[in-house]
Amino acid sequence: MKSNPWFDKWAKKAKELGYPARSVFKLIEIQEKFKILKAGDTVLDLGAAPGSWSKYAHQVVGEKGKVIGVDLEEVKVNFPNFFFLKKNIFELSSEEVKALGIEKVDVILSDLAPKTTGNKWVDHIKSVELVEKALEISTELLKEGGHLVAKIFEGPQTPLLRKKLEKMFQKVNLFKPKSSRKESKEIFFIAKNFKRSFL
Repeated sequence: MKSNPWFDKWAKKAKELGYPARSVFKLIEIQEKFKILKAGDTVLDLGAAPGSWSKYAHQVVGEKGKVIGVDLEEVKVNFPNFFFLKKNIFELSSEEVKALGIEKVDVILSDLAPKTTGNKWVDHIKSVELVEKALEISTELLKEGGHLVAKIFEGPQTPLLRKKLEKMFQKVNLFKPKSSRKESKEIFFIAKNFKRSFL
């Protein structure tokens, strides 16, 4: 199989820095631009495996912060104040998070992506469903003023979903990190300052 220079570059860099996957650079770019995470935050990382986003989030939130990872696959990281729930996010209940002694979280991260089919419309709709689930979880677990980062494969439903996010958050941006492939349809909603009053 022919190697991909773009992939190899980021994968090598991630390995050098001790992260299990190149996806960490997407979150680093998001953090540098939007300041989503801060010291002491409690973070819920949806689709955490293999653990790069959780590891970076923990480095930002520090010893006083907490990170909860959720995925069907095991993560390859472990550190203080890290909790892992081996779950399908569609089966995740807020009670399982509260059982960890965590009532609400400051930030929800979702790098969730469906298994791609090659059909752009189908992949788009499946990714919309994942964002919708992240929003549902936000209504249950996100603190007033909290933030959400959620990946979507761009398509016709993106503007409608943005309008929904704008009702729930004070500010919503769409952002494509430089570390995403140019040909990739993935883009991230950066939603800041959750308004519980909308509920």
